[in-house]
Amino acid sequence: MAARTVGAAWRRRGASQRPVALAEAALVRHYRRLVRLAYLALPADRDRHTRVLAAHAAVQRALPPPWPRRAEQAPAAEQPPAEDEEYARLRLRVLRTALRPHPAHRLLAPRVWGLRLFTPHGGEEDAALDHALTALDAPTRAAYALRAVEGLAPEAATEVLRAAGVERPEEAVAAAAEAPGGPSPEPPAFDPCAVRVQPTDLLRRRRTLTAALAVAVLGLTTTAAVLGDSAPAAAPQGAPPPGAAVDRARLVQVAPDAWQHTTRVDFDVWPARGDRREDTALLDRALGAWARPGPQTHAEPGTDPAPPAAPPHLLYAGTVDGTGVVVLYDGRRLARYADGPGNGPGGGLDLARADGADPATAGALVLRRQGAAVRYLLAPWVEDADTRRIDQPDAPARPLEHPDGITAPAPGGGLADCHGATVLQLHASPAIADRGAFLLADLGGLVPAHLTWSPPDRNQPQSQSQSQSQAQAQSPPQPEAGPREAVAQDALQAWSRAGCAVPDGSPGVRQLSLWAFATQQLPQNAGSAAWYCLRADRWNGDGSAATAVLLPNARAPQRTGGGQGRACSRYEPEVAAWAWWRSPQGTEYLLAAGSRRTTRLAVKGPDWSTDRAAPDHTLALERPARAPVQVEALLDGGARITAQH
Repeated sequence: MAARTVGAAWRRRGASQRPVALAEAALVRHYRRLVRLAYLALPADRDRHTRVLAAHAAVQRALPPPWPRRAEQAPAAEQPPAEDEEYARLRLRVLRTALRPHPAHRLLAPRVWGLRLFTPHGGEEDAALDHALTALDAPTRAAYALRAVEGLAPEAATEVLRAAGVERPEEAVAAAAEAPGGPSPEPPAFDPCAVRVQPTDLLRRRRTLTAALAVAVLGLTTTAAVLGDSAPAAAPQGAPPPGAAVDRARLVQVAPDAWQHTTRVDFDVWPARGDRREDTALLDRALGAWARPGPQTHAEPGTDPAPPAAPPHLLYAGTVDGTGVVVLYDGRRLARYADGPGNGPGGGLDLARADGADPATAGALVLRRQGAAVRYLLAPWVEDADTRRIDQPDAPARPLEHPDGITAPAPGGGLADCHGATVLQLHASPAIADRGAFLLADLGGLVPAHLTWSPPDRNQPQSQSQSQSQAQAQSPPQPEAGPREAVAQDALQAWSRAGCAVPDGSPGVRQLSLWAFATQQLPQNAGSAAWYCLRADRWNGDGSAATAVLLPNARAPQRTGGGQGRACSRYEPEVAAWAWWRSPQGTEYLLAAGSRRTTRLAVKGPDWSTDRAAPDHTLALERPARAPVQVEALLDGGARITAQH
């Protein structure tokens, strides 16, 4: 009798464990999917490192208990539940945990010692979507995840949210439908299983190593795995909790003359300025805002919104136009914090990439923007500052007051308008070699774009020997003397005529380059046409180019082509373009031009074609009517390039 009782107990125990095994199989099979769901639904007040670990912890805690209560026991039927039913139960448990995280769960989350985990950024659309999702509440983010990750219909998503305990699931689903960014957050930007790893503060870790070893001797083990078990070990002594602000006392401040004693002249050697550098409350608010990005955090496209991995440099802390402003730099990004009215609860934070800057691109940053007016904080090596209208190249520059490196309000705005845009002209100290003056243009972001100019090569001979051609084929030449500062009269004239054809005038652009690659004498003594290539290079390495032609008596340049890529850069220095033109006598012409290595230009129409030598790199072809054509340029080394249009 006793044996039969024990056997029955073991059979009941095995039957009760079968759903747990099935749930574990479903969890392992769909682990990545469930973690993405939890990551999107978790509160937005957490930094990405904390959200990654919390998402994994929420999924790992979703398994049902191995010894269920009698009311939770599986049915005695031999047929086990379907896998999709087990997955639905797991998904519900994950959502409940993500929607209502318990404070104790943070203590039980996986720990990482010495590393910070971030979901890697995707493209600009992913960054914009991530920023938009941080402004939503948890039920709306969960509804978005159910629609995007799970592919559920609105009715099904509503039922799942209701089962998870959301009070008004219909409203959450309706609000999620308004979220931007496309139908689905594709990895890697929203994939917490494909993380990017960075070190924490290495100096702090070295200082606390002795204490950590002492703790280990006492038996408090520390786990260094990226994904810990469900019962992770404690973090090392002295380590800040995930999302904690950097200690104010460890902010880096450099000497005022540090830029004069180093060959690395960028934001790293900016001294700390401002009258509130000792305002502990303001500094704590700024550091806290960066440590815990929230709805008031704005990261420019291509900029990681994650907290600083090490104590940042303090560049400025003061009051600007009645608002407390703090500017920090962590070696890769600038962070500008502004508190006070109009910046939301807790203040607003703007982030922008600024790694690899030089004396020009680190010459200024936007300290405060009010309407169309901008105040700049200038680099310590800037001696004089002026403004000039881009459409008035002959007008003298206007001096801009800048006591203590802070300029008076100056007109801001981009270059899309050929008439009225104002640029900043700065004069560097002679200690910065031959930099002299340079131009910066406000594009609405934190760091203005550097303007450069490359004139056409006037020394290029009309014909070359075979040996010269072969040498150029092996080492493609650049425009004459390479890019130069756009402050000479020819550069100012060119920017005033063609500057509004820039391919990208949005925040995050590091440099705008203008290259006059050809000048063409027009038929019927109608004057000359100037061919330009404009290039926008972003801080994240992306770039785009546009070709344009400026015809006689035209008020603005005519865009002839462009797109993303390396065109008009030192990696792809050759370019060709074409456009239609009607002469003053009414004759239709097809105009084409190529850069310095162009020797022939070929045009193919619907039922005709021509291929002509181009000693001056240009071609004017009279045609009775306009029609679709294809234009190619033959280079001196034998390569062919298709003209942009």
